[in-house]
Amino acid sequence: MPVSDLSSRTILVTGATSGIGHQTARLLAEGGATVLVHGRTAEEAHAATDRLVTLADVDEARVCPLGADFTRLEEVEQLATRVLAKHPCLDVLVNNAGIAGPERHTVTSDGNEIAFQVNFLAHYLLTHLLEPALTGGTGGRVVNVSSSLHRTGSIQWNDPHRVRRYSRLAAYAQSQLALTVFAADPRVTAVSVHPGVCTTSLLPLYAHEGIAPAEGAAHVVRLCDPAVEIVNGAYYDRDCRVAPAPAASEERTVKRLARLADLLVGQNA
Repeated sequence: MPVSDLSSRTILVTGATSGIGHQTARLLAEGGATVLVHGRTAEEAHAATDRLVTLADVDEARVCPLGADFTRLEEVEQLATRVLAKHPCLDVLVNNAGIAGPERHTVTSDGNEIAFQVNFLAHYLLTHLLEPALTGGTGGRVVNVSSSLHRTGSIQWNDPHRVRRYSRLAAYAQSQLALTVFAADPRVTAVSVHPGVCTTSLLPLYAHEGIAPAEGAAHVVRLCDPAVEIVNGAYYDRDCRVAPAPAASEERTVKRLARLADLLVGQNA
């Protein structure tokens, strides 16, 4: 899948230490982009960039490690501050970091159900904090790495943290639906993509077998290419644009989710 020359592009990839995120970072760096490689800790991010330089023969100057634990919204804010200080113009933000969530109901120190925070709220907060960098130049965009499982999800408006009734799969599906709905937020140009069922730590949620992470990453990288025109809120199943779940294109749902997310992350829209 050929990609345009990305040598003038600066791209932040969250969750870039393994799986689809790591392969996305590799392909982008090989295409000439400057890639900000996010990991849960600074150590993990450094190890990931070391692997890219050593094993993928990526130019060391093209990768920059950044650590932030998405189970702590304070660290998301600190990440945004560091990115804005060094990169006032950001071409693409790839919201990729994700977890399946534990079998038992788990709440972060911020008071949010862990999968809802890591998979959606942290990316919601990061995206809006980076909005000046994404909209400061021309053609800035956000690529949300979502999931076909968003179609099975429902947002529990009165109990988003699923305190009353928790299911690992339902919590994950809710977080992916929220991320997909968020792509239609008018504040930044964004799309969502289901990269296919890949052999990553999330595989048990989907199936017993999956494609190589690099194959899924190629679908993400394509949407980072400025030569690929995108429409705000569009949803892709691999390289095909398809209709998302009906809720993802409802203006009322988009606004309601923004109000909920602003409340949960302590932002004033």
